[in-house]
Amino acid sequence: MQLTNIPRLHLGEFPTPLQELKNLARELGGPRIFVKRDDQTGLGLGGNKLRKLEYALAEATAQSATVVITVGGPQSNHLRLTTAACNKLGLKTVLVIRGESAGRPSGNLLIDHILGPTEIHYVGADGFPSKGELDQVADDKADEIAARLRAEGEVPYFIPNGCQAIHGSMGYASCVLELIGQFRDLQLAPTAVFSAIGTSSTYTGLVLGAHLFAQDQLACVGISVANASDAVSERVLRQLDEAASFFGLTTKVPREAVVVLDQYVGDGYGIPTAAMREAVLMTARSEGVLLDPVYTGKAMSGLIDRVRAGDYSTDDVVVLLHTGGTPGLFVDAQIEMLLDGTS
Repeated sequence: MQLTNIPRLHLGEFPTPLQELKNLARELGGPRIFVKRDDQTGLGLGGNKLRKLEYALAEATAQSATVVITVGGPQSNHLRLTTAACNKLGLKTVLVIRGESAGRPSGNLLIDHILGPTEIHYVGADGFPSKGELDQVADDKADEIAARLRAEGEVPYFIPNGCQAIHGSMGYASCVLELIGQFRDLQLAPTAVFSAIGTSSTYTGLVLGAHLFAQDQLACVGISVANASDAVSERVLRQLDEAASFFGLTTKVPREAVVVLDQYVGDGYGIPTAAMREAVLMTARSEGVLLDPVYTGKAMSGLIDRVRAGDYSTDDVVVLLHTGGTPGLFVDAQIEMLLDGTS
């Protein structure tokens, strides 16, 4: 099956910008550094989830859905963009949030309230990733809501946290094709693309796209923001096998193409690190580009560390995929960390 033949809605502004970070590269004394601005997808404050939602919501509309049910954490970028996309399509949205109701919403949760989903339900306490008991509680709640909505005459469509892996694979394989075209216009060939890994389907799509459109010559470096590299790598390999089966590929993505680094997680998902703080401030102050503290800040901290370690020469071209998440800068815990010691 050809990627271009799969039903897809056009919800975002693509291609997203590709910008060179000359000041940052000069400061680090390493390769040329670019950023792929998927924080500027043009809807709901932008982010990587929109590429996935273009496929997921094409499926939803094909099934004549009237309401979308989805799950995520209190500061989920996915919930924000799903609600924004559904608003654009005239669909109702029901959010099932893994966590307790905040007294005063901030960050993504504040944007959720502004976007105005039809219903918001809270289950359990904070947690990431959506595994184990809390995941089951959220899924059970989504099933309960879907049954009620069907009885009321609605047609619900369920989107898991971060979208189905196959939709993420489609969205970010397409992104690689877009990226290669942009570099071709610059008469450059990228050496490596760095991306944060949470639910992992964005990274899976990058690896798939590098296989399909770059003959595995584009290295994809995943910076885990939550889990150990072995577990993440195995999940990515399973997702790649599912994508290969879906597309009917005759060639297999090399196992060594999956490179996941977990030394930048720190104490856990969403918990600040000194390296992340340095990366966010360095990028902002050298280039005027704002990264988020949960995903791209840690991804950039990995890129900076690997450049400092000498992994790339001045002849290389390295790209950071900016997956969005900027509202995360305006969460109280992150604000305190970013202001500490600054004037």
